[in-house]
Amino acid sequence: MPARTGEQYLQGLKERPPEVWVGGERVKDVTTHPGFANGARSVADLYDMQHEKDLVYEMTYRSPTSGDRVGMSFLMPQGLEDLERRRRMFYRWASFHGGMMGRTPDYMNAAFVAMASAAPYFDQDREGFGENVRRYYEHIREQDLCLTHTLVNPQRSRSPQRYITDSLAEDVALKVIKETDAGILVRGARVLATLGPLSDEIAVYPSRSHHTADNAHQYAVSFSIPSDTPGLRYICRESFDYGRTPFDHPLGARFEEMDAVAIFDNVLVPWERVFLLGNVESCNNMTTRTGWILHSFHQVVTRIVAKTEFLLGAASLMVETLGSGEQPHVQERIAEMIMNLEVIKALLRTAEVDAAPDEWGLFTPARFPLTVAENMYARSFYPRMVEIMQLLGSSSLMALPSQADFDSEIAPDLEHYLATDSASAVDRTKLFHLAWDISCSAFGSRSLHYERFFAGDLVRNAQIMYATYDRSPMMEAVRRFLERD
Repeated sequence: MPARTGEQYLQGLKERPPEVWVGGERVKDVTTHPGFANGARSVADLYDMQHEKDLVYEMTYRSPTSGDRVGMSFLMPQGLEDLERRRRMFYRWASFHGGMMGRTPDYMNAAFVAMASAAPYFDQDREGFGENVRRYYEHIREQDLCLTHTLVNPQRSRSPQRYITDSLAEDVALKVIKETDAGILVRGARVLATLGPLSDEIAVYPSRSHHTADNAHQYAVSFSIPSDTPGLRYICRESFDYGRTPFDHPLGARFEEMDAVAIFDNVLVPWERVFLLGNVESCNNMTTRTGWILHSFHQVVTRIVAKTEFLLGAASLMVETLGSGEQPHVQERIAEMIMNLEVIKALLRTAEVDAAPDEWGLFTPARFPLTVAENMYARSFYPRMVEIMQLLGSSSLMALPSQADFDSEIAPDLEHYLATDSASAVDRTKLFHLAWDISCSAFGSRSLHYERFFAGDLVRNAQIMYATYDRSPMMEAVRRFLERD
């Protein structure tokens, strides 16, 4: 099967509906439910881009098995040119949604590229698990499936013996309760499954920053299953698509990707879908040994480049609309956003230029430029740019009549009093509705929170970087300096 169209993606959700709950209601069809339908349509639009005449060679490549054109995000990079080709595809999708959707299908596709390349790693647990991973990668590539993932167990207590080792409660954490001839039976919960209600399948595997204790073998597991598997359900937060027009909520009305807790209620996972089982060491080392996070972060950092460009463009239009561009403090704030953008772009490019084959032969982006980019974005860049949007907007972020107001008899008043020297009242209001949705609305606040915690806890990440970054050459250089006469 070649790369899917948007209609094929939506039809798949209709034919194989997952169990989704929101606001105490079970959702019958996410493609028509008002809280999910527009998000599903946006994902469908991404799939449709693969078939646009001018984009098909940028978005797809020939499958090595079927010969069909499949999504470029499934490409196994063999050199710098392949990384660049894949990045251009990442960027095309991210630019469509302004970087506002964090779990588009290319994210998980890149992860399974790395895991399939590292198939021998999974055979450490049991012979055949590596083949399971490789075949699964080919399955999602040839069927062009949309995946979510979930990495972290809920915890009743955050008082672990070691900061990076979770304290797992047996009645809530996902664990294997039985092995059968047909597969393994699992029960428990995982957080967080962003895009879960709109996904074809869910992948479960370990987080790099949440380790399993040495004696917790029943919690050491990795697998993938269809989202409509019996016993699996997604329990969602409220939707931030309020059924308003894109004029009033330009982001929330388009890009609600939804976050959910994944509940596994005695779910049977067939053996051919099991990747790791019972080996704590294999689970805890999977991130670094398979390199999945580096290929996923290649997509992430490309996305945040597109997102930073989107914010910079919106902020610059705000300045132009208000005529405030000659004010020094405004120029300073826009310049700060420019510096953020150029730093992230430089780190992304460095990760590609310094890429090298990993132990499995897959050409892999350099680790630390990507890690630094993601952590700087979460720690300071994105929160600060949201603040800049608020400061630049000031009272204009509160003077926001709706589309209905412009369609009413008071429209002449709005045109007279809200127009600026460079923009009509309608154009000004549309722009500042966007600025509100970026920086102040529920959608915008969720986006800020999402970026802050996308890569996990910042303190844990700092601990990992402290422990793994090779500082010895710098230390030795300083020692030699101190020994000079």
